[in-house]
Order: sequence, then C-alpha cells, then structure tokens
Amino acid sequence: MAARHAQSLPRERRNDRRKDIMLFEFTRRDGAPSVFNDGTTFHVDQINRYGDTGSTDVSHLIDKSYGYHSSRELRWHLAERFGLTPSAVAVREAH
Repeated sequence: MAARHAQSLPRERRNDRRKDIMLFEFTRRDGAPSVFNDGTTFHVDQINRYGDTGSTDVSHLIDKSYGYHSSRELRWHLAERFGLTPSAVAVREAH
C-alpha cells in the first residue's frame, strides 16, 4: 500500500499526525561569517519545546556556542538529541 500524504488524509488523521511532531521555538543571536556557505552562522539564545502542557525551556540541552548555518541544521541537531527523525521535529524562529 502506497504511503499517503498528510493532505489526503481525513482532517482527524492530519491532526493526529501533527501531535507526533515535536515543536521548538528559538531566538537567535548573531554568529560569525561562515567559510562553508558564504553566509553567517547564528547561535541559539533560547529554545523552548511546545507541547500539550505549554512550553518548556530546553536551552540547557544544546550547545549554545555552536554556530548553526540554518534552521534546518538546528532541526537535525534537535532530532538527533531527542532520538527522533528530522521529519518529527519542527522549528520556528520567535520574532
């Protein structure tokens, strides 16, 4: 049986799948120029995990001195840290 995309599932099932995703919101600090992608890196100043009971500060679980090249890299790092697949992690930047 072929895998179905979330949009083709009934609304109730789509909502269930969203519950399987671990959501993080972060604030960034400027980093340094990167020699890898001609851009700049950023450091995570604070990161919160959002769940059914609200938000929890999980900043102590990551290396805040590490220079991330993208939010995608941060997502992969969090997935590894929590023993999840990257598709089970969502990150958004707080504004």
